[in-house]
Amino acid sequence: MNRAIFLDRDGVLIEDVHLLTNPKDIRILAGVPAALGRLSAAGFGIIVVSNQTVVARGLSTKQEVLDLNAEVHVQIERAGGPCLGAFYFCPHHPNATLPLYRVDCECRKPRPGLLLRAAREHDLDLHASFAVGDRVTDIIAGARAGCRTVLVQTGEHLAPPIETSEPLDDSVEPDYTCADLFQAAQWILEQA
Repeated sequence: MNRAIFLDRDGVLIEDVHLLTNPKDIRILAGVPAALGRLSAAGFGIIVVSNQTVVARGLSTKQEVLDLNAEVHVQIERAGGPCLGAFYFCPHHPNATLPLYRVDCECRKPRPGLLLRAAREHDLDLHASFAVGDRVTDIIAGARAGCRTVLVQTGEHLAPPIETSEPLDDSVEPDYTCADLFQAAQWILEQA
């Protein structure tokens, strides 16, 4: 089995502009291409797992989110980063504007569905993998999946928790907290 780094998109790889819908607003965070390069060179798969409520709110279609993800990938590679292994996203929200997406799903973080699906599809060892996010919901999802977790302080780490269909488990703490993905990569490589 393989190991991977599961990364939230907004606030970890790119600036969190709140409800990203326009590719012109994508800005790769400093140090991200180099950090991803180091992790990839160490044999980690790079998997992006992200809640995308823009779909549930009717602001973007699933295809438009796929297009945004493709642009993130292109910009990271242009900046010297590695090929990203895969993007997974949850389009649901417990109070979605569009009834089709008002679903109590297993893929919306803090639930671990996106990570579990990626693990099945890519033959990943979750216990040898890490989840990196900028919100407590990213950390809870990673912990529930069996990964070690890193909270980065480049996004919404101080914002109120996102809306979930269940109470958040306040007992879950990240295994490591740091300033950004570059520091996260350094710690992960020391652990691995």
